[in-house]
Amino acid sequence: MQILDSIPDLFTSLQDSPLKIGNRHFQSRLMTGTGKYPDFETMRQSIAASGCEIVTVAVRRVQSQAPGHIGLAEALDWSKLWMLPNTAGCQTAEEAVRVARLGREMAKLLGQEDNNFIKLEVIPDSKYLLPDPLGTLNAAEQLVKEGFAVLPYINADPILAKRLEEAGCVTVMPLGSPIGSGQGLNNAANIQIIIDNATVPVVVDAGIGTPSEAAQAMEMGADALLINTAIAQAQHPVAMAQAMGWATQAGHLAYLAGRIPVKAYASASSPLSDRITSV
Repeated sequence: MQILDSIPDLFTSLQDSPLKIGNRHFQSRLMTGTGKYPDFETMRQSIAASGCEIVTVAVRRVQSQAPGHIGLAEALDWSKLWMLPNTAGCQTAEEAVRVARLGREMAKLLGQEDNNFIKLEVIPDSKYLLPDPLGTLNAAEQLVKEGFAVLPYINADPILAKRLEEAGCVTVMPLGSPIGSGQGLNNAANIQIIIDNATVPVVVDAGIGTPSEAAQAMEMGADALLINTAIAQAQHPVAMAQAMGWATQAGHLAYLAGRIPVKAYASASSPLSDRITSV
């Protein structure tokens, strides 16, 4: 059962409209990946436990039948999940555009004829896996012209985020910390600036290691999260997937509820008037 399903009607008014990306709507605000799982069955169970609706797939690794990716596209029920092809492994804008086109065709072959989503990754750096800002912007501009709904993976750079939004991207996806590092939200201040100024959904992608960090990102006002390694490489991936799903919901509800202001002094929980005093 989803957490929000159990909240009394009095509080359900805090729920906002579904997550809208491009021309599609989603109930879940957690996206997951397909890499790094020990086997396909664990992947399937984890995705189901997370409650996610969007699952990203590395087009290049599926096309090349890289280890762990043979049969991956057919391992999930794409009538129930929305595929987010990604350009992982691309080092230049030109490569990313070519792989994006393959990703669109792959989605069509798996029954999603109207799927024009692409998670754009342009990563020339093999050690820290940090995205190339110029290459990402160049590729995004070309893909938008070709009718793609572009979800670009970027450093937490507020200026770049705004440029990509102006170029027509349907989200921006700033990293919390390097891919797979589990360092959490090292870039929280910049992510907050992006959230405060964006008019498209902000999806925090990469670096989240625990459910508390997932909740923190959503409490900041992020619209969604993409979490892969923290789930796939947990000691118990299915349990972690469920925890991340709950944390995403809890953090979003907390954001909608509105936290108390931070004060430099104490504020008594009980009233100070009409107290019982000694006589």
